[in-house]
Amino acid sequence: MINITDISLVLILLSVLLSLASSRLVALVKIMAAQGILVSLLPLFLQHFSNMGSGGLIFFQVMILIKGVLIPGLLFIALKRVVIRREIEPIIGYHASLFAGLVIILISVYITNRLASLSVDNAMLLTTAITTMSAGFFLMMSRRKAITQVIGYLMLENGIYMVGTALTKHSHTVYVIEFGVLLDLLVGVMIMGIILNNINHAFDDIDTDLLNRLKD
Repeated sequence: MINITDISLVLILLSVLLSLASSRLVALVKIMAAQGILVSLLPLFLQHFSNMGSGGLIFFQVMILIKGVLIPGLLFIALKRVVIRREIEPIIGYHASLFAGLVIILISVYITNRLASLSVDNAMLLTTAITTMSAGFFLMMSRRKAITQVIGYLMLENGIYMVGTALTKHSHTVYVIEFGVLLDLLVGVMIMGIILNNINHAFDDIDTDLLNRLKD
């Protein structure tokens, strides 16, 4: 029997590796939109979330709208304004980033096995969560373009949400955590959109290394 949860987790891991290996910013935004939808749907497939009421279903619909439509839409608007299509010179190359992603997965498996004492129904969920969170950190540190760093931040938030999903048995706890994170996330993306626009006007580029020129 095909396990929908495991398929979703495999697709999320694949989206993480594709994000680390992709230089096209438009493709990155699309990957993050797909990842956001998968992460939003994931609790619906878990056994301890199967008996949620209509309020829970509305919550997840709002999450899908925000993660899969609203935030990617804001990033697409930012891309059109700055007219940047590729990350040309990342701090860490794409092949090395892909290899780092595979290493992160192995380390996440090891950490999950070490945390076997925790009451986690699906060990693969915790592994995927740790991988996504770590890869988000890595993407933020290994790329020069501000837009890619924002995408890394979004991936980090997806990982945090999955960690919360893996470690809690109560869906209402996840609602509270995710609403708080989503509010911060929306504000952060809007602020980064403003910063992207200002950086592009000042330097004709969104390479964050250029900020080193702003010295007294």
